[in-house]
This record gives sequence, C-alpha cells and structure tokens, in this order.
Amino acid sequence: MTDDTHEDEKRAVVLLSGGMDSATTAYEAKARGYELYALHTSYGQKTESKEYECARALADELDVKDFLHIETSHLKQIGASSLTDDSMAVEDVDMDADEIPTSYVPFRNANLLSMAVSYAEANECDAVFVGAHSEDYSGYPDCRPEFFDAFEAMVDVGTKPDTHISLDVPFVHDSKTDIARRGIELDAPFEHTWSCYRAEEPACGTCDSCAFRLQAFQNLGERDPIPYAERPDYVDAE
Repeated sequence: MTDDTHEDEKRAVVLLSGGMDSATTAYEAKARGYELYALHTSYGQKTESKEYECARALADELDVKDFLHIETSHLKQIGASSLTDDSMAVEDVDMDADEIPTSYVPFRNANLLSMAVSYAEANECDAVFVGAHSEDYSGYPDCRPEFFDAFEAMVDVGTKPDTHISLDVPFVHDSKTDIARRGIELDAPFEHTWSCYRAEEPACGTCDSCAFRLQAFQNLGERDPIPYAERPDYVDAE
C-alpha cells in the first residue's frame, strides 16, 4: 500500500551496526531530515549480542520508524575472518600495517547492502545510509568509494523503474576522528555504542577497532564513555 504522505517526507534505511560510525551516520541522516528505518544484522560475529543491544538502544533513542533485525549464518559458515571464525584469533592493532587485516569479512558489505536495498525498496525509501570511512577502506576493499559507486549503479539497474534509492556514505572520505567530532556535535549517545572485535564487556582496548576508536577520542581530548580493559595512548600513532 502506498503511503499518501510519502511525497512530503524523506525516508532512509540506515545500517545500524551498534558501532560509533553507524550511530553517527544515523544521527547525520536524521539531521538531514530523513525518517529512519534501522537495519541491524547478526552474522555470527564474536560480539553480536552486545552489538544488537547497542543497535536496539540507538534505535530507541532515534525514535526510528522501524527496526529490522536480520540473523544470518552464512558469513560465519563461510568463515575466513577473525570476526566470525572461532579458529582465528583477533589480532592486536598494527596501525602501520598495509595488508588487509584478518578482521575483514569476505564481501560483507555487499551482503549487508543487498538486504538494506531490499528493505528500502519495500518501504519506498529514498536512500540507504552506511557508516564506512577512509580508515576502513585503507584496509577493507568493500569500503572503498569505488565499491559504493559500483553498488549504487547496480541498485539502479536491479530495482523497479520507479525506484530511486541513493547510497549515501557521508563520511567515506573522513577519518575516525572526524566521525567522533561530528557525533559529539550531533549529541550521538556514544555510551550506547560498541566497537570491540573481541569482547562484549569490557572492550579490550587493543584490537584494531578499539585502537582507532580510542585514538579518535584522544585526538579530540574527550573520554570514550564505554568501559575498557585497558586504554593505551594512541595519539602519537596517528
């Protein structure tokens, strides 16, 4: 059924992982006037329970129109990532590394975006918002601007003729520090976010995701509000 009020509003699906990047992206989309449809996926990642808890809390804070939680197992069954494969350990951060980290989940973003576009088309949404950024695509091939451009072109071809869904990646050229700064400006509740790859509480403080997150807050002279087992100084590693 078509909503007669849709012409007067903007709707967007936001991939809401429960992390600080997706939280800031969701608040950015809301600030741009979109009514939000939140999509959270659990795919067997080591911290999926905590991520779901955070995504649910963020959705409540954002007063989203709808919250869709999709549980999939195929990415865990495929494996080959320290986030999903129990035989692989999550490595300590190496901020100078050039190779793709073991935390890369093969082609994950294509899987998640496909679900998001289906959800968006079914609800006559105008956009899909994703929280990827420059420090991601330096290590993850499915976070590159070229990937999102190519995916958006595929969406144009693969959806109904009257469907027009833009793929919005507002921080794709920004750093983690930029995202933290913008999130603070938008009053995003970072206490309801989780980034650690290893642990559900406290965060380890030494995996890639913890390190870049802590560095962002330290660069801004702010204290990250979530609990950590340890808080190394990462400012000089920038």
